[in-house]
Amino acid sequence: MKKLDRENIIETSWEIHAQVESHYLSLSAKKGDEEWLEKQRVLLADMALHLLQTALNPEEIELDKLRNNINSILVICDQFLPEAKLKESADKLF
Repeated sequence: MKKLDRENIIETSWEIHAQVESHYLSLSAKKGDEEWLEKQRVLLADMALHLLQTALNPEEIELDKLRNNINSILVICDQFLPEAKLKESADKLF
């Protein structure tokens, strides 16, 4: 992928990220609340955008950022797929 294409996608992702983050911050749910999983879905979208930005960085991929992105996604997804024990996989990243 060309550098300019990567930069354009990342720029667009920041616009989407601003919308997602704004919605996340508007949700007041706390763990155990009825809307908690909805808030976690929005957080998952936020983390997915960060993963996209890390993956498409025009420079060399930053492994610490990649590790943090994957960790966040696994920990959030563990709430939706507890039988997969994704938190255990996340713990192996560090």
